[in-house]
Amino acid sequence: MSDPVNDLLGEEEVAIEATLNGRPLKRRVKARQHLADFLRQELELTGTHLGCEHGICGACTVLIDGRTARGCLTLAAQISGKTVDTIEGLTESGKLAELQAEFIARNAAQCGFCSSGMLLTAYELVSSGKMVSRIDIREFISGNMCRCTGYHAIVDAVEAVIVGQGKT
Repeated sequence: MSDPVNDLLGEEEVAIEATLNGRPLKRRVKARQHLADFLRQELELTGTHLGCEHGICGACTVLIDGRTARGCLTLAAQISGKTVDTIEGLTESGKLAELQAEFIARNAAQCGFCSSGMLLTAYELVSSGKMVSRIDIREFISGNMCRCTGYHAIVDAVEAVIVGQGKT
């Protein structure tokens, strides 16, 4: 039964069923809770960072059905019926290993705050199988802000993975 006071405060809960990092997830979530907050506070998946909380910086990037999405703009209730991958899940599965190795080799993860979002964005591009140039890589990652690297090292790392897979 619905509670009118909680409904006014946006505390109504909804049931969700999703696949999170390859595992089934069944939970009740607050109807207005953002996905990034749900991941961090309820599931302790803290690799999804909160930066601007306006969808501009990309620190909260996750993959929903294989496409990047902003966890600060997506409601947890919206993932029902979908597949969500976080930095933790793709790291655990080994799917990010090559990108992570190149980020480390090229010093593309200096402070590390943007790295989870940057890696997931790069993973979407690499997984697309598209032939891309350095300009294409820069454009694809342009929605993710980095204050440390100047992006050159990040582009180098992504390009190295793509070249290694024969996609340029």
